[in-house]
Amino acid sequence: MHMVPLLQLMVLLTLANGAPVVAKKILGGGFALPLDFGAAFFDGRPLFGPSKTFRGIVVAVLAAAAGAPLMGLDPVIGLTVAGAAMAGDLFSSFVKRRLNLPSSSQALGLDQIPESLLPMLACRDALSLTAIDIVLAVGIFFAGELVLSRLLFRAHLRDEPY
Repeated sequence: MHMVPLLQLMVLLTLANGAPVVAKKILGGGFALPLDFGAAFFDGRPLFGPSKTFRGIVVAVLAAAAGAPLMGLDPVIGLTVAGAAMAGDLFSSFVKRRLNLPSSSQALGLDQIPESLLPMLACRDALSLTAIDIVLAVGIFFAGELVLSRLLFRAHLRDEPY
């Protein structure tokens, strides 16, 4: 088991997932252009919904890329983690819209697994992660995200308590 790389990845995932939440609180609706431009899929539902914005993607990538060197990692690892996490988050949003779940609603597992699994797989070779490392990291992220989300809600940084 590779504990140092796992800890580094957890920090980068936290930066990538937390930066959009903080940016929303600081900027409100400023620069919050939806990624899907409000377009609907052929089923008539939004592609991703209004909470998935260019601002969120940009701040996630910048936060993780800036955080990586502080932990002794190449900024490319930060970019990879953030890009893959955001891709997983977009996948989750797309699926939730198909299930007719509202934007920012909770779908246990669907909200956590893709956005943690994809970065782990993307960094697998660069950080010599094993299958056990990846499963452990996804589990830690799953549990940690549920706890941290509630704390951020209580601190009025998050709109939903899940």
